[in-house]
Amino acid sequence: MPKLRLDQAPPATLPLRFLLAMPCWGVAGAALLLVDGDTALLTRWYPATLALVHVWTLGILGNAMFGSLLQFLPAAVGVQPRGWQGVPALHALFNLGVLVLVAGLYTQARWPLLTAGVVLPASFLWLGAMTVPGLWAAAGERLLRAGIGLALGFGMLAAVAGGGLALLLGRGIAWPLVAVDAHAGLGVLGWIVLLLATVARVVMPMFQGTGSVPPRVQAIWLAVVTTGLLAAVALHLRHAGDRTLPLAMVAGAASFAFGALWLQRRVPRARHNALFLHWRVGLLALALAALALAAGQGMVAGALGLGVGLPLLVAGMALEIVPFVEWIALRRRVPRGVQLPGVQRLLPDASRRRVLLAQGAAAPLLVAAVLWPMPWLARLAALGQLVAWSVHGYALASALLAGRTFLRRVAQRA
Repeated sequence: MPKLRLDQAPPATLPLRFLLAMPCWGVAGAALLLVDGDTALLTRWYPATLALVHVWTLGILGNAMFGSLLQFLPAAVGVQPRGWQGVPALHALFNLGVLVLVAGLYTQARWPLLTAGVVLPASFLWLGAMTVPGLWAAAGERLLRAGIGLALGFGMLAAVAGGGLALLLGRGIAWPLVAVDAHAGLGVLGWIVLLLATVARVVMPMFQGTGSVPPRVQAIWLAVVTTGLLAAVALHLRHAGDRTLPLAMVAGAASFAFGALWLQRRVPRARHNALFLHWRVGLLALALAALALAAGQGMVAGALGLGVGLPLLVAGMALEIVPFVEWIALRRRVPRGVQLPGVQRLLPDASRRRVLLAQGAAAPLLVAAVLWPMPWLARLAALGQLVAWSVHGYALASALLAGRTFLRRVAQRA
């Protein structure tokens, strides 16, 4: 397991700007569902549904993964992304792209779709240009670097494919359905699940006290998922309606979810902290999503996977990363000899559990609104999402506020 390199961690504001955007997009998704509860959860093809899915996959998950990578690569892998000074512009470009894409899908307006078709692929390619050369040149942690590099490659490929689809729709050309499925497979399994599984091999033993996946097992899984996804996408594009791609997504997501749950089984109850519980619930939801997709229940699978499972995994990690980033910032600014508050004091476990409670209460409402599509139930689910992401955002802000309060006290004593 790699050692943390605290001295190589980036300035706190760089990852934080992405991580703090995540709950904002969660609130935006809740507002969208509140307004369009009549149609948003009926079928994947309604404009409101397409907009909501991309709020989840890009606004919530995308911001979480951009920010986490910018913190994880230098601190855990020893890879310094190139062009740190460009991160604020990257953050603005990416979130602008998400905003115009969501607006374009919702309104079917031409110029937002055409803008998003250029801006979002450019932001992913920019992230790749910042990180891939360092991953290639770094020494050690070969398996970790390979997994992150492959996930970034799939992310860029999914972004380019999605950009092309946005440009087609912006020009009034109907989407080829097989291309939409391929874009979804590359983005969800290749970018999101692959990156989470790669990073989990480090963060689960480090923060949850689980055992480690043997390198050979991780390497085999990585190779099988990568080649299987590429082959499934190729077959799906060649033979429209082929079930290979959904089955590849089921196999990849289920193997990750059940494998991680298996690792959690031996963690003593005394170590069942908020992060452990976030991941336990998120992994169970992801496993159920895979089973729903295998049964042909795509909308249920989307709600469980994109609306519940994957957001729970990244939200739990954000509750660890944000106070940790703030602690590193304090370490750099406070004079030697002054005792720093622990990470747990910046954001106590009780606060993290309140976030889990709010998200855990919202999750069944969302799934129920898909299973029994009634407008009042969809809007109740929207209120649950609104509360959950507001509580999450408040928890992240409170960690930063605790750090600022400590700094003021230190300054007053000096």
